Amino acid sequence: MSDKKVQDITEQTWKDEVFPEWGTWLNEEIDRSTIPQGKFRLWWLVNMGLWLKTDHQTNIVMDLWCGTGKQTHDKPDMSPRHQWSRLTGGRTIQPNLRAQPMVIDPFKIHYLDAYLCTHFHHDHIDENVAAALLKGVKEPIPFIGPQYVVDQWIAWGVPAERCKVVKPGDSIQIKDVEIDVTDSFDRSALISDPNKNVQPPMDEFPDDMDKRAVNYVMKTDTGTVYDAADSHYSAYFAKHGQDFDVDVAICAYGDNPVGIQDKMTSIDVLRTAEDLNAKVVIPMHWDVWTNMLGDPEEIEMLWRYRRERFGYKFYPFSWLPGGHFTYPDDREKMKYYHQRGFEDRYTHPIELPYKSFL
Repeated sequence: MSDKKVQDITEQTWKDEVFPEWGTWLNEEIDRSTIPQGKFRLWWLVNMGLWLKTDHQTNIVMDLWCGTGKQTHDKPDMSPRHQWSRLTGGRTIQPNLRAQPMVIDPFKIHYLDAYLCTHFHHDHIDENVAAALLKGVKEPIPFIGPQYVVDQWIAWGVPAERCKVVKPGDSIQIKDVEIDVTDSFDRSALISDPNKNVQPPMDEFPDDMDKRAVNYVMKTDTGTVYDAADSHYSAYFAKHGQDFDVDVAICAYGDNPVGIQDKMTSIDVLRTAEDLNAKVVIPMHWDVWTNMLGDPEEIEMLWRYRRERFGYKFYPFSWLPGGHFTYPDDREKMKYYHQRGFEDRYTHPIELPYKSFL
């Protein structure tokens, strides 16, 4: 219990005390985790934020975002250039409040080998994270992303020599991890202006997809993670399934509002896993926006309905933000639950007048 007097409490002291809500709990867990040989571990950092740690203790972070959604009703309408205006013809701002707490403190990240970003939407690329990694990580790690992501980092002040532009077909080695860059199928990125100062005609067909968004295939000694980021479903996933031996597929799932096609649906998730020939599929992104909250139970129900008919060899994994997934240990685990605690029960004498209290 705090000894503060109410007269000393201000809005700022309150924010300093409670934000980020998880403090450094998850930072400490990741730092103190030693991954055994023959395994890798993933942590979900909310939205499409993903942390990979290998059995060589290599740390790679993707699409970490520590921002927020709408915080007030008093915002102007969307401009005609906004992707949702272009898609729907509407102007009213979407009510996308952030639904999840901050589970990691980016300014307390000190051990990292690479930072990856898939595309330039601002729930994937974050100036706060860029600043935190530049100030907190001891080594001069690379910032890796497609052209428009790198352009944004440099505009924010990230040194150009720290940035690495990638496109489909590229391959990068980060210690024991080989990262292959593949096509993205994020059609929302195609109707978004990457540069607010340079706006092409609205009827001009974009030919710069590879500068806008990419997917990543991360190959470890233990297995391969395919990060589809915000890709919509594409039949071309089947080609990627032939090109790569995918163990864990990550994709963006959610319940799309009427008139919107932005996230994969439950059937899209299953088709993606089947096309990629994955062993596990993990839907993410369903957790964060109040107007697009999804339910992974729907994916599991549909998987059970279709499993025997189509001979599914993969398992869907229902995660919780801040949770971890260890491969191959959790290959057939379908639900995550946070540590329940009280593992040391009855290691000391109980202090009750009667056992009937129990």
